[in-house]
Amino acid sequence: MCFGHPSPSLHAQTSLYSSQVTCSCLHLHASFLGFGFVRSILLIPGNICRSPIAEAVFRKLVTDEKVENKWRIDSAATSTYEIGNPPDYRGQTCMKKHGITMNHIARQITKEDFQTFDYILCMDESNLRDLKRKSNQVKDCKATIELLGSYDPQKQLIIEDPYYGCEKDFETVYEQCVRCCKAFLEKPH
Repeated sequence: MCFGHPSPSLHAQTSLYSSQVTCSCLHLHASFLGFGFVRSILLIPGNICRSPIAEAVFRKLVTDEKVENKWRIDSAATSTYEIGNPPDYRGQTCMKKHGITMNHIARQITKEDFQTFDYILCMDESNLRDLKRKSNQVKDCKATIELLGSYDPQKQLIIEDPYYGCEKDFETVYEQCVRCCKAFLEKPH
């Protein structure tokens, strides 16, 4: 069973370990001290606003920490209506303002994502319900599914969809993603 198309690798694999992140869902694979991988994915319905921002932020953070060779980063959508589209132009403008590169094309989450990732991080309760329902259809699902906002030191659990908002709303998503992704990276994996 497949929920969509597999994503292309966004980072070259390291010799022993790799990481993967996917938007709408963020997939993160990491290796620390040779103990194995941590795999995460950020999920939202369309994969053009919040998850590409989270993916780009996470990429920047691991690069700044010089651990990018331990992560393969990707993201995915729970729905199909934005598959093949680039991130929303307002999100791209926000990321450019912060000097962060966005290189993403929306894709749908797959059965394999649930089987290969340790974490699936999503943006709101609707995403969470959707993902848990999909994960119940997957044999050998190994993913822990949770809200990215659960890592927010400011306790903003939900990362609101900025699609119907203004540029300021994309900035708010960016700020939340920075806080949450930093806290996620600081967590022992």
